[in-house]
Amino acid sequence: MTTFDDRERAFENKFAHEAEMEFRITARRNRLMGLWAAERLGLTDAEAESYAKSVVQADFEETGDEDVIRKLIGDLLKGGVETSDIEVREMLARKAAEAREQIEKA
Repeated sequence: MTTFDDRERAFENKFAHEAEMEFRITARRNRLMGLWAAERLGLTDAEAESYAKSVVQADFEETGDEDVIRKLIGDLLKGGVETSDIEVREMLARKAAEAREQIEKA
């Protein structure tokens, strides 16, 4: 095995690790967003956990954050909670930072 092969394997491992970390951070962020929305909707603890899981699942509909944002805004408005696109996007950014911190500490 050559040094080049070792470097290539190390780079591939690093890339895979970083991709996995980003996936975990995004999933954690979506869960935190679900819990935030559930609190605003007045859901019980059990309902909040279930709702948070549904927000995580919503992220698999399409690439990017629009599917999650659309779900959150729709559910909040349907539940009689006033919100805006800006509020949800700002909270998404805050929860992303919180999720990154939690994952990196673990």
